[in-house]
Amino acid sequence: MPTTAYCYDIHERDHDQPGHPENRRRLEGALRLLTQTGLLDQLQAVPCTPLRDERLLRVHPRQHVERIEALAGRGGGYLDPDTYVNPGSAHAARLAAGGLVNLVLAVLAGQASNGFALIRPPGHHASADAGMGFCLYSNVALAARTAQVELGLPRILIVDFDVHHGNGTESIFYDDPRVLFFSTHQYPYYPGTGALLDTGRGAGLGATVNVPLPPEVGDQGYAAIFAQVLWPLARRFQPQLILVSAGYDAHWDDPLAGMALSLSGYAHLTRELLRMADELCAGKIVFALEGGYNLDVLAYGVRNTLALLHDHQAAIQDPFGPAPRAERDISALLQRLRALHGLA
Repeated sequence: MPTTAYCYDIHERDHDQPGHPENRRRLEGALRLLTQTGLLDQLQAVPCTPLRDERLLRVHPRQHVERIEALAGRGGGYLDPDTYVNPGSAHAARLAAGGLVNLVLAVLAGQASNGFALIRPPGHHASADAGMGFCLYSNVALAARTAQVELGLPRILIVDFDVHHGNGTESIFYDDPRVLFFSTHQYPYYPGTGALLDTGRGAGLGATVNVPLPPEVGDQGYAAIFAQVLWPLARRFQPQLILVSAGYDAHWDDPLAGMALSLSGYAHLTRELLRMADELCAGKIVFALEGGYNLDVLAYGVRNTLALLHDHQAAIQDPFGPAPRAERDISALLQRLRALHGLA
């Protein structure tokens, strides 16, 4: 009987720069916690294989791919001031994208019920022709494009709850009505994109939904966004697959941002997404790791998500507790969002 699947490859550790926030230590705690609790043994492992050119070039032009591989071959360097490449990065990035694609195809084929890609480098900032924001290739976009081209899926929902706007994913599907892109993010903040009125272009007008948030929005605000905006949009769109860019850096104790989600709040969002998948697309949902830079929070966030994927009623762990700060009210923003997207 199909069960929850995950993908992981130890060569992600070859993409590393000590002292950089996006380094090999990010997954070590999560893997240790998953092993200690015995959860990994209950899940199906899907292999990470390097994404072949045929699939990679559906999103990224050859010039971008060759730039990354040439930089790695020369011993490394930077794509931008934040985004490093070292000798192992090109292979690790292909493994990350390939693992997620394999996982999505397994779920769509009924070989797994749902899944979580434990991958790095992350992907949601990478546009078609540029790596940035710690990202080399656009992992979720590559998985969505594979499902479109190879399986003919006409409707895919991408939900990005990383604290930073998924500008790369957005740009790749900005004029594509077959992908509903939904992003919650701190704003204004890196990368500076994701304004409320950025809603798509041409045939894709209305298929991009940005929820730009001030700092200190937490569990109540995010729950309201999902209930009042995401749920009605998803029911209207009727996706056949849900992909989640899962960043755990909207947690109140993340060092790189200023939001106020707790691990319990993240678990609520996960449960809602699982309910959404069960109602709308026969449970077909796959999470892909993006950000998260408090390593203990990241470990528990990944553990809780996988536990809920495996058992929707599973108990979650939140040793950090609720945010110690008052939460910002976003009722006016919710009203604007609902009016803008025809939900009022």
